[in-house]
Amino acid sequence: MSNKVFVAGVGMIPFKKPGTSETYDVMGEQAIRLALADAGIDYAHVQQAYAGYVYGDSTCGQKALYRVGMTGIPVVNVNNNCATGSSALFLARQAVASGAVECALAFGFEQMNPGALKSAWTDRPSALEHANNLVEELIGPSDVPSNAIRQFAGAGMAHMKKYGTKLETFASIRAKASRHAARNPLALFRNVVTTEDVMASPMLWDGVITRLMACPPTCGGAAAIIVSEAFAKKHGLRTDVMITGQGLATDTPSTYESRDMIRVVGFDITRLAAKTAYEQAGIAPTDIDVIELHDCFAQNELLTYEALGLCPEGAAERLVSDGDNTYGGEWVVNPSGGLLSKGHPLGATGLAQCYELTHQLRGTAEQRQVEGARIAVQHNLGLGGAGVVTVYQKN
Repeated sequence: MSNKVFVAGVGMIPFKKPGTSETYDVMGEQAIRLALADAGIDYAHVQQAYAGYVYGDSTCGQKALYRVGMTGIPVVNVNNNCATGSSALFLARQAVASGAVECALAFGFEQMNPGALKSAWTDRPSALEHANNLVEELIGPSDVPSNAIRQFAGAGMAHMKKYGTKLETFASIRAKASRHAARNPLALFRNVVTTEDVMASPMLWDGVITRLMACPPTCGGAAAIIVSEAFAKKHGLRTDVMITGQGLATDTPSTYESRDMIRVVGFDITRLAAKTAYEQAGIAPTDIDVIELHDCFAQNELLTYEALGLCPEGAAERLVSDGDNTYGGEWVVNPSGGLLSKGHPLGATGLAQCYELTHQLRGTAEQRQVEGARIAVQHNLGLGGAGVVTVYQKN
């Protein structure tokens, strides 16, 4: 795959609480229209589309896209758990990079229900059965309200036991997310909370995680127009943001054979995807300016610092205490507010990250702008498992 790939347009609608949003098809349509308008092209120019969503019937992508138009193009519906949006982006980028098409659309949406995530099917084995059984063995039974909390909080607890990481460190990550989200008009939660506020919120698992350390169920939509250099020149489109590296990885035997909660929640997936993306782009972690990563729980943000190679294993608490995850530090992590404050509509999340980083590299992120940003990294993780790491560079 040798063709250069550019993000010509992005769109995102404000994220909302379940029960207060439009229906999924309307949210998808709105995001697509915003991306097309941002790119400055008509839908007729799109040659392939990739639709990401987790909770919905088959061909929901067509339902949303048909509100924009019916041109007969291939539409692929994508479900890779919480990495769905970035998986749709991966396919769109791959189609353009390979020369199969010159203009592809990636979009994602989610119309979620309140409360913890749960399976839509109870009459068949869960895709997470292996992981859930191992978690039961490693941490034992508990009255924690969801498997996702048990897994990610359990991984955080493993880091605490192995490296002495303090619960207050996770709380400070959540507080940082709120400060960033306060500058983002599209974020679900824009109220600033302190580390003390996070620590004082109700315990979901005593001594391991509080309610504010978990991201909220969210509804929303986002989209991106991905084009080749030749297409951009032909139609006078912007080429200031380029995707220069991308890796999509799944579990390796280490996920389970290591019997390590940190590995169970995708540490090695992230590390493998990052290695691929960094090598394609020819960068190192020290070259990165801004990062949007998958902070579904504050615990996972800290783990991801290490998986992305920002610091050695066990050193993430020092990174946080040094302020190297926010403005004025080595990297600005989740300037959007991340999943913790911006919200996490599963199918839209990866494309909302693309929206944020595209504006950061354009220099149009307004109050959130990371000064001089030239290289950005996106990380999106889904248990079960899939992880996507994408490198964007200012052209």
